[in-house]
Amino acid sequence: MNLRLRPTRPTRLLLAAATAGLLLAGCGAAPTTPAPTTAPPATPRTTSGPGAGTPPPAPPTPAPATAAPGAAEPALGPGLQPVWPFTTLAQAQAWQRAHREGGHQPWHLDAEQTALSFVQGYLGFREIDRVSSRSVSGRHARIGVGLGNPEEARRGTAAVIHLVRYGTGADAPWEVVGTDDTTFSLTRPAYGSRASSPLRAGGRITGVDESIRVEVRQPSSPRPLGTSCCTPAGGSGTAWNATVPFTRPTDPVLTVVASTGGHLAEVERFTVTAVRTR
Repeated sequence: MNLRLRPTRPTRLLLAAATAGLLLAGCGAAPTTPAPTTAPPATPRTTSGPGAGTPPPAPPTPAPATAAPGAAEPALGPGLQPVWPFTTLAQAQAWQRAHREGGHQPWHLDAEQTALSFVQGYLGFREIDRVSSRSVSGRHARIGVGLGNPEEARRGTAAVIHLVRYGTGADAPWEVVGTDDTTFSLTRPAYGSRASSPLRAGGRITGVDESIRVEVRQPSSPRPLGTSCCTPAGGSGTAWNATVPFTRPTDPVLTVVASTGGHLAEVERFTVTAVRTR
């Protein structure tokens, strides 16, 4: 006796599904296994700087305040001119590198020493050798200087030197940018203006029997480029004027300095301004 087994309903459903799957595969349907994804393009490699040959991380952030010289050229400040000892930012950065490597001329990091060196070494006012006041706020310093002799020192401050850090980092050198004037001012030529010879200088002065000497100087020359002496002046806030012819300069910024004295010392008060040659 032959017995024929009939498939049950669940079995028939499974057979039908398998047959349909084979038919679909033969018609080019997508496989059920996901296709491998394509790798992202490689990040461009750096060719210079720290970690050369390795992919950089995120986009670079702005350089911090302690960035090495040459990173970004910081200005002295709006409208400020480099008077002394450096005539350009490149010169200040060159000193900064030399100091980091071998401690070259550390006095550039001292605002008081820089102010006194400016007065005695650059302007030639040897009798003014005392710091009479000091104010430092951030990148700016105001250093008062005066006569060292006890009898002469009673006259107080001969001038207040304004200095600014020139460059980036805590070891940026101090740079003289001018003076803060009170009873003796130099308002002509205007600070930062173009200079030509003859130079017309002027300002205001409070005093008695004053004698004003005006010089045009540049850091690269040991002697003044031009001198005018001596303009009598006096009174309370009285205007004074002088004309100074000077020889052709080579530095980008010139220093105009007016001084007066003769009572207790040759120079008892002075004021400076900065003018451009180009």
